[in-house]
Amino acid sequence: MDEKLNELKLEYKNTPIPNNLDSIVTKAIKRSKKRNFPYKTVSGLTAAAIFVLSINVSPSFAQTLEKVPGLKSVVKVLTFTEYTVNESTFNAKIDVPSVSNLKNKKLENSLNEKYLNEGKQLYNDFNKDMKDMKKNNVDGHLGVESGYEVKTDNDQILSIGRYNVNTVGSSSTTMKYDTIDKKKEVELTLPSLFKDNSYINIISDNIIQQMKEQMKKDKDKTYWIKGPDSFDPFEKIKANQSFYINKDHKLVISFDKYEVAPGYMGVVEFVIPTDVISKDLVGNEYIK
Repeated sequence: MDEKLNELKLEYKNTPIPNNLDSIVTKAIKRSKKRNFPYKTVSGLTAAAIFVLSINVSPSFAQTLEKVPGLKSVVKVLTFTEYTVNESTFNAKIDVPSVSNLKNKKLENSLNEKYLNEGKQLYNDFNKDMKDMKKNNVDGHLGVESGYEVKTDNDQILSIGRYNVNTVGSSSTTMKYDTIDKKKEVELTLPSLFKDNSYINIISDNIIQQMKEQMKKDKDKTYWIKGPDSFDPFEKIKANQSFYINKDHKLVISFDKYEVAPGYMGVVEFVIPTDVISKDLVGNEYIK
């Protein structure tokens, strides 16, 4: 442990100071405060600021840090960049994640390129809509908030969720997930977990059952399922339906706002009992 800490000290001392240090430190401090990251003042900066700064400007520092017991998981996903707009009726906050330290650089680069392109597209679309509204003197609020959360991070599984909340009058919310096998360094898809496509009907039937049970227990819950007054009811999941594997090694199926329920229900998730799908799984390596 002492040897690793000494390596960290040397690495930090030898880290070249970037030209935009003030900007980086300011952003790091703001993030640490927003996320309630514990920090103490160190020579005018903060421990959190130095920590985030060192990881972002020095890949070798991050790799060395990964070897220190208890600190391995914190270097996996960081905010690569953020786009912000703050005007009276126009607000945008887009945090773009970045995955680091994967040995499979092709996978790492592919994920990061996807995240960056998504963030840029959101920002460009927002700017275009904002300019159009101003040009045409359209009153109203336009907003977009996008960010990410690490749903699972253990020795084998890393599941990252990215959310987009768009506001134009009312709001809509979408969720996308990437689930990675950190040992094999491959991205998992829903079809790859099962022997064949029979999982679609099996999972769908279970979700409909859960929907009925939830509505029976809670009158405030509503799902669009088949009935005498139903319109465009939910029947089955898509083959590549949004999903992640939670920390309990359970499969979680996710639906966007308005996808299977009224807007007030927001994004809804269903944990699929493993015994329902166990016979159809390729193996029990991920879902138990």
